[in-house]
Amino acid sequence: MQQAKFSLTPGLSEFVANYAAYGFKDKSSMVQAALLRLKEEFERKELRESAELYAALYEEDADLPALTESAIEGWPE
Repeated sequence: MQQAKFSLTPGLSEFVANYAAYGFKDKSSMVQAALLRLKEEFERKELRESAELYAALYEEDADLPALTESAIEGWPE
């Protein structure tokens, strides 16, 4: 596993030092869990923004609803 060095504010350092109180086996697993959660949050935000963009484009283009309907014709319901 790759290692990284970074600095924490005193409050965050104290928080990470209490890793066991939060059910983590060590500081590293706590920081990894936090970063993974942050990464997933960013990915969800990007997905949501992409869906909103596609929805806006769909509403603006009068031909897209008809095209979509023709594409799903014959598919099981």
